[in-house]
Amino acid sequence: MTDQKKGTLSLSLPTDIKKTTELSGNRVRQSFSHGKTKVVAVEVKKKRVSGKPPSVEESKLSLAELQKSGDLTNRELETRVKAVRDAIKESKEQEELRIIREQEEKERERLRAEEEARNPKPPEVDEAGSDQNQSEIAEKKSDSETEKSKNERVEKISPRKHSRDYDYEDDSSSGKNSAKKTSAVKRNIEELRRRYAPGAGRISIHNALDGDDGKIRSLSSIKRARQKHKAIKTDMTGEVKIIKEVILPETISIQELSNRMAVRTGDVVKTLMKLGVMATAAQIIDADTAELIIMEFGHKVKRVSDSDIEIGLKKKDDPADLQPRPPVVTVMGHVDHGKTSLLDALRKTDVALTEAGGITQCIGAYQVTTSDGRKITFIDTPGHAAFTEMRSRGANVTDIVVLVVAADDGVKDQTIEAINHAQAAGVPLVVAINKTDKPGSAPENVRKDLLNQNVVTESFGGDVMDVEISAKAGKNLNKLEEVILLQAEILELKANPNREAEGIVIESKVEKGLGPVATVLINKGTLRCGDIFVSGTAFGRVRAIRNHLGESLKEITPGTPGEIIGFSCPTIPGDDFIVVENESKAREITGYRDRKKREQTWVISAPTTVEQMFSKLKADEKLRVLSVIVKADVQGSSEAVCTSLKKLATDEVAVRIIHAGIGEITESDVALARASNALILGFNVRANMQARDQISLDKIQVKYYSVIYDLIDDVKALLSGMLTPEILEHFLGTAEVKKLFDVSKFGKIAGCMIVNGLVKRGAKARLLRNGAVVHVGSIKSLRRNKDDVKEVKAGFECGISLENYEDIHPGDMIECFELEEIARQLS
Repeated sequence: MTDQKKGTLSLSLPTDIKKTTELSGNRVRQSFSHGKTKVVAVEVKKKRVSGKPPSVEESKLSLAELQKSGDLTNRELETRVKAVRDAIKESKEQEELRIIREQEEKERERLRAEEEARNPKPPEVDEAGSDQNQSEIAEKKSDSETEKSKNERVEKISPRKHSRDYDYEDDSSSGKNSAKKTSAVKRNIEELRRRYAPGAGRISIHNALDGDDGKIRSLSSIKRARQKHKAIKTDMTGEVKIIKEVILPETISIQELSNRMAVRTGDVVKTLMKLGVMATAAQIIDADTAELIIMEFGHKVKRVSDSDIEIGLKKKDDPADLQPRPPVVTVMGHVDHGKTSLLDALRKTDVALTEAGGITQCIGAYQVTTSDGRKITFIDTPGHAAFTEMRSRGANVTDIVVLVVAADDGVKDQTIEAINHAQAAGVPLVVAINKTDKPGSAPENVRKDLLNQNVVTESFGGDVMDVEISAKAGKNLNKLEEVILLQAEILELKANPNREAEGIVIESKVEKGLGPVATVLINKGTLRCGDIFVSGTAFGRVRAIRNHLGESLKEITPGTPGEIIGFSCPTIPGDDFIVVENESKAREITGYRDRKKREQTWVISAPTTVEQMFSKLKADEKLRVLSVIVKADVQGSSEAVCTSLKKLATDEVAVRIIHAGIGEITESDVALARASNALILGFNVRANMQARDQISLDKIQVKYYSVIYDLIDDVKALLSGMLTPEILEHFLGTAEVKKLFDVSKFGKIAGCMIVNGLVKRGAKARLLRNGAVVHVGSIKSLRRNKDDVKEVKAGFECGISLENYEDIHPGDMIECFELEEIARQLS
């Protein structure tokens, strides 16, 4: 040990080790030799705190002296100066760690004191009952605990234990055991020999000058200690990991999955790699793999399917919130029985005169206000046979069906069809017998005809109300309104107006400048401008609302129709119309519906056997197809035209609809017709200017129609022209071969006698031998008396030469006949 007062140095060494001491200023240079091994150590006489490394100036001074003495080179000097700087840096880090440990110890002591204050221990009583002995034992115990705690704190605060390269002894330590001193010195000498041997390469200035041989703590260890301290602080704050309920669809991308779990995408990719799946952030994975990942991160899984997006879309109403609404009445009947004229009389308009052909060809919705202020919503349906789907939709969305029957015409085909639609929908009927003011009208015959269709009117003891009216004369129109309102009161029609709107699309079209427009009938709730809605595979925001008169409205209530502007694409009549919370949900719903619709089109019923495949190919070869493109003004008319054209197909001819849409004919339609060699049919629409130029340039056939009768008749005529004509055979006569003549110019000539009828030149001939047909051809030449003639009648002789055939024998019979082609008509 070093004597701080005198600065002397004493060392106990074995006899086989030689020591040499040299003094140079304030430095002590000692050398130890044992055989051929020599170790040099330098010690500073200046007083220092034990364990504190020397400063950079002191280290540089010591190193300079060593260099002067020839023990260090310039390179070794730079290496050792760098080691000194690293040692100083490390000592600072150790000091920070010591402060952290002191704080931890203080916190533990505080918690221990609080615990002891809450749960004090009862004093222990000695069995002998001696209070004096008990107090002495307690004092000794407290002193030992105090000393022990001090030692523990010193050990915890101290980053490492320092040991000198060799032991110094002062005067006070001279009485210790010499054996222990000798062993300690031997250990120090061995350590010095190991550390300071020439070429050891592990020497440091800190060890050479200060003699510390303990292990130095690495930076990684210090970082781990800091992280541990930070983790302890985090645990003390009580932070707990949040467990989420992750909604998992059938397929999901890795990026979306990481967002729902609130973790980094890289961590999810690493987890997948552990599972043996190599994927990127944008890749789609299935639900089972995603569930494993979610469970790996400790979250809960909620599996959902794509169809769950529509769950809760249609809500039920509380009966207490229901309020009365106007009745929805559908007017149905046969064509030209006065349905539109009846609505014109009720609305005091004249729509029937503006209709092409005098017939209704699209569905319409109107609202009428009665004299007492109550409202009735009417839906007008076409009466032509082609508009069956429109009548079916009208029966499904209505509350009451008004069946219009002409008194002078009676029950017809479309009248029976309307009755069937109403009965299938379970809707009550009200019979309006129209045209009772015309001569020859017979309302009683109409009632009798209705009995055959299970429609029993009140006059015959049934429950179906009937009214005799005249739309042109205005007869009993008020009575018809009263009957409708009475039937509505019986039905107790109610709806909740204070909720999101729900309805059904009645008709759809495309208007120039406005885009897709649909007529919607609201069943529940109130529709306002700005609402976001879903309708089939279309969605949008309500930009404007118009009534049947073209007036703008701010909102429409249950039982009221209106034209809605703001669809993303044309919708289909009969689709639902539902208001949703936001646009993102509307996009999800329409995306799901669009996928389902595409999947249905992908399903193809393929032949199961090879025989069926070949038979289908043969049938396709025989089938002649007319390709058409249909453009109409409204979706209902387009649907009616396509349905009527498909019904014209037979085993030989058919209509292939390449494209059907609404709106004007555009350049894209013309390009499609040119590519597919198709005919363009325009129903109540025309081609725009650019399309007209392209039509004239490409010579595309385009036909315009305003009445569905004319369109169907023209397509039927085109299909009839594609049918194979019927062949009829007309028998002319028979000739018997008598003798054969060889003529160099004409070949073999058969000398014949006309048995019956006549034989014509160029006519078809059939050669018979012993009653069997040998050859069928045509007569090449016909001669009589060396003259070419056109025909020879019965009882005369002639020479006959057949086309490309000379194997004729005497006694053969030649039948002469003609073929006639008769054009077939499509039934």
